[in-house]
Amino acid sequence: MKKLAVLGGEKSFPDGVAFVRPPAPPLDEVVARLAPSYSQGSLTNGPLVRELEDSVAERLGVRNVVAVSSCTTGLMLSVAGLAQFGEINGPVIMPSFTFSAGPHAVAWSNLGVRFVECDPLSFQIDLAHTSMHLEGAGAIMATHIFGAPCRPEQVEAMGKSAGIPVLFDAAHGFGALRNGRPLGGFGEVEVFSMTPTKPLVAGEGGLVCTDRDDLAEYLRLAREYGNPGDYNTRFIGLNGRLSEMHAAIALASISHIDEHLETRRRLAERYADGILAIPGVRTQAVDSEDLSTYKDFTIAIDAGDFGVSRDQLVTALSAEGIDTRNYFDPPVHRQDSHALRSPSDLPVTDAVSKTVVSLPLYPALTDDVVDQIVEIIASVGQSVESLL
Repeated sequence: MKKLAVLGGEKSFPDGVAFVRPPAPPLDEVVARLAPSYSQGSLTNGPLVRELEDSVAERLGVRNVVAVSSCTTGLMLSVAGLAQFGEINGPVIMPSFTFSAGPHAVAWSNLGVRFVECDPLSFQIDLAHTSMHLEGAGAIMATHIFGAPCRPEQVEAMGKSAGIPVLFDAAHGFGALRNGRPLGGFGEVEVFSMTPTKPLVAGEGGLVCTDRDDLAEYLRLAREYGNPGDYNTRFIGLNGRLSEMHAAIALASISHIDEHLETRRRLAERYADGILAIPGVRTQAVDSEDLSTYKDFTIAIDAGDFGVSRDQLVTALSAEGIDTRNYFDPPVHRQDSHALRSPSDLPVTDAVSKTVVSLPLYPALTDDVVDQIVEIIASVGQSVESLL
Protein backbone atom coordinates (compact mmCIF):
# COMPACT_ATOMS: atom_id res chain seq x y z
CA MET A 1 0.00 0.00 0.00
CA LYS A 2 1.31 3.44 -0.95
CA LYS A 3 2.46 5.69 1.88
CA LEU A 4 0.25 8.73 1.62
CA ALA A 5 1.80 12.15 1.04
CA VAL A 6 -0.19 13.54 3.95
CA LEU A 7 1.70 11.02 6.13
CA GLY A 8 5.11 11.90 4.70
CA GLY A 9 5.10 9.79 1.55
CA GLU A 10 6.04 10.94 -1.94
CA LYS A 11 3.48 13.15 -3.71
CA SER A 12 1.73 11.13 -6.40
CA PHE A 13 1.23 14.04 -8.81
CA PRO A 14 3.98 16.68 -8.40
CA ASP A 15 2.51 18.69 -11.29
CA GLY A 16 -1.01 18.29 -9.94
CA VAL A 17 -4.22 16.86 -11.35
CA ALA A 18 -6.56 19.69 -12.26
CA PHE A 19 -10.19 19.40 -11.26
CA VAL A 20 -11.33 20.45 -14.73
CA ARG A 21 -9.80 21.11 -18.13
CA PRO A 22 -12.35 22.59 -20.53
CA PRO A 23 -12.83 20.49 -23.69
CA ALA A 24 -12.29 23.57 -25.84
CA PRO A 25 -12.61 22.92 -29.59
CA PRO A 26 -9.61 23.48 -31.90
CA LEU A 27 -8.93 27.19 -32.31
CA ASP A 28 -8.74 26.98 -36.09
CA GLU A 29 -12.31 25.64 -36.19
CA VAL A 30 -13.53 28.51 -34.04
CA VAL A 31 -11.72 31.12 -36.14
CA ALA A 32 -13.09 29.67 -39.37
CA ARG A 33 -16.65 29.88 -38.04
CA LEU A 34 -16.20 33.36 -36.60
CA ALA A 35 -14.40 34.95 -39.57
CA PRO A 36 -17.48 35.84 -41.72
CA SER A 37 -19.32 37.51 -38.84
CA TYR A 38 -16.17 39.29 -37.75
CA SER A 39 -15.43 40.65 -41.22
CA GLN A 40 -19.03 41.86 -41.53
CA GLY A 41 -18.88 43.64 -38.18
CA SER A 42 -21.58 41.40 -36.71
CA LEU A 43 -20.16 40.73 -33.27
CA THR A 44 -23.18 39.90 -31.14
CA ASN A 45 -26.56 38.23 -31.60
CA GLY A 46 -25.82 37.65 -35.26
CA PRO A 47 -26.00 34.77 -37.77
CA LEU A 48 -23.86 32.40 -35.68
CA VAL A 49 -26.20 32.83 -32.71
CA ARG A 50 -29.18 31.97 -34.92
CA GLU A 51 -27.30 28.97 -36.34
CA LEU A 52 -26.52 27.81 -32.82
CA GLU A 53 -30.16 28.14 -31.78
CA ASP A 54 -31.37 26.19 -34.82
CA SER A 55 -28.73 23.49 -34.40
CA VAL A 56 -29.57 22.91 -30.74
CA ALA A 57 -33.32 22.95 -31.39
CA GLU A 58 -32.92 20.25 -34.04
CA ARG A 59 -30.59 18.16 -31.88
CA LEU A 60 -32.86 18.26 -28.83
CA GLY A 61 -36.20 18.13 -30.64
CA VAL A 62 -37.58 21.37 -29.18
CA ARG A 63 -39.50 24.15 -30.91
CA ASN A 64 -37.46 27.08 -29.66
CA VAL A 65 -33.95 27.75 -28.39
CA VAL A 66 -32.97 31.23 -27.24
CA ALA A 67 -29.25 31.84 -26.74
CA VAL A 68 -28.37 34.23 -23.91
CA SER A 69 -25.29 35.53 -22.16
CA SER A 70 -25.37 32.96 -19.34
CA CYS A 71 -27.47 30.19 -17.85
CA THR A 72 -28.21 32.52 -14.94
CA THR A 73 -29.53 35.14 -17.34
CA GLY A 74 -31.71 32.48 -18.96
CA LEU A 75 -33.13 31.42 -15.60
CA MET A 76 -33.72 35.05 -14.58
CA LEU A 77 -35.56 35.92 -17.78
CA SER A 78 -37.57 32.68 -17.77
CA VAL A 79 -38.78 33.28 -14.23
CA ALA A 80 -39.51 36.94 -15.01
CA GLY A 81 -41.45 35.99 -18.15
CA LEU A 82 -43.63 33.41 -16.45
CA ALA A 83 -44.28 35.89 -13.62
CA GLN A 84 -45.21 38.59 -16.13
CA PHE A 85 -47.61 36.15 -17.81
CA GLY A 86 -49.24 35.70 -14.40
CA GLU A 87 -48.20 32.06 -14.17
CA ILE A 88 -45.93 32.39 -11.10
CA ASN A 89 -47.80 33.88 -8.18
CA GLY A 90 -45.94 32.55 -5.18
CA PRO A 91 -42.63 31.18 -3.92
CA VAL A 92 -40.66 28.87 -6.17
CA ILE A 93 -39.90 25.40 -4.82
CA MET A 94 -36.37 24.17 -5.46
CA PRO A 95 -33.68 22.03 -3.87
CA SER A 96 -31.10 23.71 -1.69
CA PHE A 97 -28.53 21.16 -2.88
CA THR A 98 -27.79 23.02 -6.09
CA PHE A 99 -25.74 25.89 -7.44
CA SER A 100 -26.85 29.33 -6.29
CA ALA A 101 -27.78 30.60 -9.79
CA GLY A 102 -31.32 29.19 -9.60
CA PRO A 103 -32.22 30.71 -6.24
CA HIS A 104 -30.56 33.97 -7.27
CA ALA A 105 -32.66 34.09 -10.46
CA VAL A 106 -35.86 33.74 -8.44
CA ALA A 107 -34.77 36.39 -5.94
CA TRP A 108 -34.03 38.85 -8.76
CA SER A 109 -37.75 38.70 -9.63
CA ASN A 110 -38.61 39.49 -6.00
CA LEU A 111 -40.17 36.07 -5.60
CA GLY A 112 -39.72 33.87 -2.56
CA VAL A 113 -37.70 30.66 -2.54
CA ARG A 114 -39.05 27.56 -0.83
CA PHE A 115 -36.19 25.10 -0.38
CA VAL A 116 -36.81 21.35 -0.20
CA GLU A 117 -34.67 18.32 0.53
CA CYS A 118 -32.52 16.31 -1.85
CA ASP A 119 -32.61 12.55 -2.16
CA PRO A 120 -29.65 11.12 -0.18
CA LEU A 121 -28.73 8.61 -2.92
CA SER A 122 -29.30 10.48 -6.20
CA PHE A 123 -28.78 13.98 -4.75
CA GLN A 124 -31.75 15.11 -6.88
CA ILE A 125 -34.79 17.04 -5.67
CA ASP A 126 -36.78 14.92 -3.20
CA LEU A 127 -40.23 14.68 -4.76
CA ALA A 128 -41.87 13.28 -1.63
CA HIS A 129 -40.65 16.28 0.36
CA THR A 130 -41.66 18.58 -2.49
CA SER A 131 -45.21 17.22 -2.42
CA MET A 132 -45.49 18.39 1.20
CA HIS A 133 -44.70 22.00 0.24
CA LEU A 134 -46.93 22.59 -2.81
CA GLU A 135 -49.63 24.61 -1.07
CA GLY A 136 -49.32 28.25 -2.06
CA ALA A 137 -46.28 27.60 -4.27
CA GLY A 138 -45.89 29.50 -7.53
CA ALA A 139 -43.61 27.12 -9.45
CA ILE A 140 -41.12 24.28 -9.17
CA MET A 141 -37.51 24.66 -10.34
CA ALA A 142 -35.59 21.37 -10.32
CA THR A 143 -31.92 20.85 -11.16
CA HIS A 144 -30.37 17.97 -13.11
CA ILE A 145 -27.65 17.50 -10.53
CA PHE A 146 -24.16 16.75 -11.89
CA GLY A 147 -25.70 16.12 -15.32
CA ALA A 148 -27.98 13.24 -14.32
CA PRO A 149 -31.70 13.59 -15.17
CA CYS A 150 -33.84 14.35 -12.12
CA ARG A 151 -36.83 12.24 -13.24
CA PRO A 152 -38.23 15.30 -15.01
CA GLU A 153 -41.52 13.72 -16.08
CA GLN A 154 -42.33 13.13 -12.42
CA VAL A 155 -41.55 16.76 -11.61
CA GLU A 156 -43.76 17.80 -14.53
CA ALA A 157 -46.61 15.64 -13.23
CA MET A 158 -46.30 17.17 -9.77
CA GLY A 159 -46.42 20.67 -11.22
CA LYS A 160 -49.44 19.81 -13.34
CA SER A 161 -51.31 18.37 -10.38
CA ALA A 162 -50.65 21.57 -8.43
CA GLY A 163 -51.44 23.84 -11.39
CA ILE A 164 -48.03 25.53 -11.36
CA PRO A 165 -45.27 25.77 -13.99
CA VAL A 166 -42.10 23.69 -13.88
CA LEU A 167 -38.66 24.94 -14.85
CA PHE A 168 -35.40 23.01 -15.02
CA ASP A 169 -31.95 24.27 -14.23
CA ALA A 170 -30.23 22.08 -16.81
CA ALA A 171 -26.85 23.82 -16.48
CA HIS A 172 -25.04 20.47 -16.19
CA GLY A 173 -27.21 18.52 -18.58
CA PHE A 174 -26.51 19.20 -22.26
CA GLY A 175 -26.29 15.75 -23.83
CA ALA A 176 -28.01 13.84 -21.02
CA LEU A 177 -30.83 11.42 -21.84
CA ARG A 178 -33.89 10.51 -19.79
CA ASN A 179 -35.00 7.07 -20.91
CA GLY A 180 -33.64 7.84 -24.39
CA ARG A 181 -35.13 11.35 -24.57
CA PRO A 182 -32.75 14.33 -24.57
CA LEU A 183 -33.04 16.85 -21.80
CA GLY A 184 -34.24 20.18 -23.10
CA GLY A 185 -37.93 19.59 -23.78
CA PHE A 186 -39.27 19.07 -20.27
CA GLY A 187 -41.33 21.60 -18.35
CA GLU A 188 -41.95 25.16 -19.50
CA VAL A 189 -38.24 25.75 -19.97
CA GLU A 190 -34.89 24.04 -19.54
CA VAL A 191 -31.79 26.21 -19.38
CA PHE A 192 -28.30 24.93 -20.23
CA SER A 193 -24.95 26.48 -19.37
CA MET A 194 -21.94 26.75 -21.68
CA THR A 195 -19.27 27.86 -19.18
CA PRO A 196 -15.85 26.17 -19.23
CA THR A 197 -16.79 23.52 -16.65
CA LYS A 198 -19.77 22.27 -18.67
CA PRO A 199 -19.96 19.53 -21.33
CA LEU A 200 -20.83 22.07 -24.06
CA VAL A 201 -18.25 24.85 -23.94
CA ALA A 202 -18.59 28.39 -25.26
CA GLY A 203 -16.60 30.25 -22.63
CA GLU A 204 -19.78 31.89 -21.40
CA GLY A 205 -23.40 31.57 -22.44
CA GLY A 206 -26.71 29.87 -21.86
CA LEU A 207 -29.38 28.15 -23.95
CA VAL A 208 -33.05 28.45 -23.03
CA CYS A 209 -35.15 25.64 -24.52
CA THR A 210 -38.93 25.83 -24.65
CA ASP A 211 -41.80 24.48 -26.73
CA ARG A 212 -43.79 27.64 -25.98
CA ASP A 213 -43.70 30.23 -28.74
CA ASP A 214 -45.02 33.00 -26.47
CA LEU A 215 -42.26 32.47 -23.94
CA ALA A 216 -39.59 32.28 -26.65
CA GLU A 217 -40.84 35.57 -28.10
CA TYR A 218 -40.66 37.17 -24.66
CA LEU A 219 -37.12 35.86 -24.09
CA ARG A 220 -35.83 37.16 -27.43
CA LEU A 221 -37.16 40.61 -26.59
CA ALA A 222 -36.08 40.44 -22.95
CA ARG A 223 -32.43 39.75 -23.88
CA GLU A 224 -32.56 43.06 -25.83
CA TYR A 225 -33.66 45.19 -22.86
CA GLY A 226 -37.30 44.63 -23.90
CA ASN A 227 -36.58 46.80 -26.96
CA PRO A 228 -38.07 45.53 -30.24
CA GLY A 229 -35.93 48.00 -32.22
CA ASP A 230 -37.77 51.28 -31.81
CA TYR A 231 -36.27 52.04 -28.38
CA ASN A 232 -39.73 51.99 -26.83
CA THR A 233 -39.01 49.17 -24.37
CA ARG A 234 -42.11 47.06 -23.84
CA PHE A 235 -41.08 45.79 -20.40
CA ILE A 236 -38.04 45.71 -18.12
CA GLY A 237 -35.44 43.57 -19.87
CA LEU A 238 -31.66 43.49 -19.79
CA ASN A 239 -28.62 42.95 -21.97
CA GLY A 240 -28.65 39.19 -22.22
CA ARG A 241 -27.23 38.80 -25.71
CA LEU A 242 -24.73 36.12 -26.71
CA SER A 243 -21.70 37.22 -28.72
CA GLU A 244 -20.82 35.75 -32.08
CA MET A 245 -17.46 34.64 -30.69
CA HIS A 246 -19.14 32.57 -28.00
CA ALA A 247 -21.57 31.16 -30.55
CA ALA A 248 -18.64 30.16 -32.79
CA ILE A 249 -16.99 28.31 -29.90
CA ALA A 250 -20.28 26.60 -29.05
CA LEU A 251 -20.89 25.48 -32.64
CA ALA A 252 -17.39 24.05 -32.87
CA SER A 253 -17.93 22.35 -29.49
CA ILE A 254 -21.15 20.70 -30.64
CA SER A 255 -19.29 18.96 -33.45
CA HIS A 256 -17.15 17.20 -30.82
CA ILE A 257 -19.58 16.80 -27.95
CA ASP A 258 -20.67 13.22 -28.59
CA GLU A 259 -17.04 12.10 -28.47
CA HIS A 260 -16.46 14.13 -25.30
CA LEU A 261 -19.55 12.73 -23.60
CA GLU A 262 -18.59 9.17 -24.50
CA THR A 263 -15.17 9.70 -22.92
CA ARG A 264 -16.67 11.26 -19.79
CA ARG A 265 -19.06 8.32 -19.37
CA ARG A 266 -16.29 5.78 -19.90
CA LEU A 267 -14.08 7.46 -17.31
CA ALA A 268 -16.99 7.73 -14.88
CA GLU A 269 -17.65 4.03 -15.28
CA ARG A 270 -13.98 3.31 -14.62
CA TYR A 271 -14.11 5.41 -11.46
CA ALA A 272 -17.30 3.65 -10.35
CA ASP A 273 -15.93 0.16 -10.95
CA GLY A 274 -12.94 0.89 -8.73
CA ILE A 275 -14.88 2.68 -6.02
CA LEU A 276 -17.37 -0.18 -5.66
CA ALA A 277 -14.67 -2.15 -3.87
CA ILE A 278 -13.98 0.56 -1.26
CA PRO A 279 -16.08 0.31 1.94
CA GLY A 280 -17.88 3.51 2.90
CA VAL A 281 -17.62 5.17 -0.53
CA ARG A 282 -20.49 5.29 -2.99
CA THR A 283 -21.29 7.07 -6.23
CA GLN A 284 -24.31 9.14 -7.23
CA ALA A 285 -27.32 6.93 -7.98
CA VAL A 286 -28.40 7.34 -11.62
CA ASP A 287 -31.45 5.54 -13.01
CA SER A 288 -30.40 2.62 -15.19
CA GLU A 289 -32.36 3.90 -18.20
CA ASP A 290 -30.68 7.32 -18.07
CA LEU A 291 -27.42 8.71 -19.45
CA SER A 292 -25.71 11.38 -17.37
CA THR A 293 -23.25 13.89 -18.77
CA TYR A 294 -21.15 13.42 -15.63
CA LYS A 295 -20.46 17.13 -15.55
CA ASP A 296 -19.12 16.09 -12.17
CA PHE A 297 -18.24 12.65 -10.88
CA THR A 298 -19.32 12.83 -7.26
CA ILE A 299 -18.86 10.37 -4.44
CA ALA A 300 -20.30 10.28 -0.92
CA ILE A 301 -18.25 9.26 2.11
CA ASP A 302 -19.71 7.32 5.03
CA ALA A 303 -17.13 8.11 7.70
CA GLY A 304 -18.33 5.22 9.85
CA ASP A 305 -17.49 2.62 7.19
CA PHE A 306 -14.69 4.45 5.38
CA GLY A 307 -12.93 5.42 8.58
CA VAL A 308 -12.31 9.12 7.95
CA SER A 309 -14.50 12.08 6.98
CA ARG A 310 -14.97 13.70 3.60
CA ASP A 311 -12.84 16.63 4.71
CA GLN A 312 -9.99 14.34 5.79
CA LEU A 313 -10.15 12.59 2.41
CA VAL A 314 -10.03 15.94 0.61
CA THR A 315 -6.95 16.92 2.63
CA ALA A 316 -5.24 13.64 1.73
CA LEU A 317 -6.09 14.00 -1.96
CA SER A 318 -4.85 17.59 -1.99
CA ALA A 319 -1.54 16.46 -0.50
CA GLU A 320 -1.18 14.07 -3.45
CA GLY A 321 -1.77 16.96 -5.90
CA ILE A 322 -5.39 16.04 -6.71
CA ASP A 323 -7.81 18.95 -6.96
CA THR A 324 -11.42 18.35 -5.89
CA ARG A 325 -14.62 20.32 -5.21
CA ASN A 326 -17.08 20.03 -2.35
CA TYR A 327 -20.23 20.59 -4.43
CA PHE A 328 -22.52 21.83 -2.83
CA ASP A 329 -21.18 22.73 0.59
CA PRO A 330 -22.64 24.86 1.98
CA PRO A 331 -26.03 24.23 0.38
CA VAL A 332 -27.84 27.40 -0.66
CA HIS A 333 -30.09 27.60 2.40
CA ARG A 334 -26.93 27.90 4.52
CA GLN A 335 -25.30 30.57 2.34
CA ASP A 336 -25.31 34.18 3.52
CA SER A 337 -27.30 35.25 0.47
CA HIS A 338 -30.33 33.11 1.37
CA ALA A 339 -30.06 31.97 5.00
CA LEU A 340 -32.03 34.94 6.30
CA ARG A 341 -34.47 35.45 3.43
CA SER A 342 -35.33 31.75 3.06
CA PRO A 343 -34.75 30.05 6.45
CA SER A 344 -35.07 26.28 6.10
CA ASP A 345 -34.63 23.14 8.15
CA LEU A 346 -33.18 20.54 5.79
CA PRO A 347 -31.29 17.86 7.75
CA VAL A 348 -30.87 15.48 4.78
CA THR A 349 -29.41 18.23 2.61
CA ASP A 350 -27.12 19.32 5.42
CA ALA A 351 -25.88 15.75 5.85
CA VAL A 352 -25.36 15.15 2.12
CA SER A 353 -23.45 18.41 1.66
CA LYS A 354 -20.94 17.36 4.33
CA THR A 355 -20.25 13.95 2.81
CA VAL A 356 -19.91 14.51 -0.95
CA VAL A 357 -16.86 15.39 -3.00
CA SER A 358 -16.45 15.71 -6.76
CA LEU A 359 -13.34 14.20 -8.37
CA PRO A 360 -11.45 15.30 -11.49
CA LEU A 361 -13.23 14.31 -14.70
CA TYR A 362 -12.69 15.61 -18.22
CA PRO A 363 -11.89 14.14 -21.63
CA ALA A 364 -8.15 14.79 -21.30
CA LEU A 365 -7.95 12.69 -18.14
CA THR A 366 -6.25 9.31 -18.64
CA ASP A 367 -7.28 5.88 -17.43
CA ASP A 368 -4.05 5.61 -15.44
CA VAL A 369 -4.77 8.80 -13.52
CA VAL A 370 -8.30 7.62 -12.72
CA ASP A 371 -6.92 4.31 -11.47
CA GLN A 372 -4.32 6.09 -9.32
CA ILE A 373 -6.95 8.37 -7.77
CA VAL A 374 -9.08 5.33 -6.90
CA GLU A 375 -6.05 3.59 -5.39
CA ILE A 376 -5.26 6.66 -3.29
CA ILE A 377 -8.84 6.84 -2.02
CA ALA A 378 -8.60 3.17 -1.05
CA SER A 379 -5.27 3.85 0.69
CA VAL A 380 -6.83 6.67 2.69
CA GLY A 381 -9.51 4.29 3.93
CA GLN A 382 -6.87 1.74 4.86
CA SER A 383 -4.74 4.29 6.75
CA VAL A 384 -7.36 5.23 9.30
CA GLU A 385 -5.27 4.74 12.41
CA SER A 386 -2.45 6.90 11.03
CA LEU A 387 -4.79 9.67 9.91
CA LEU A 388 -6.79 9.98 13.10
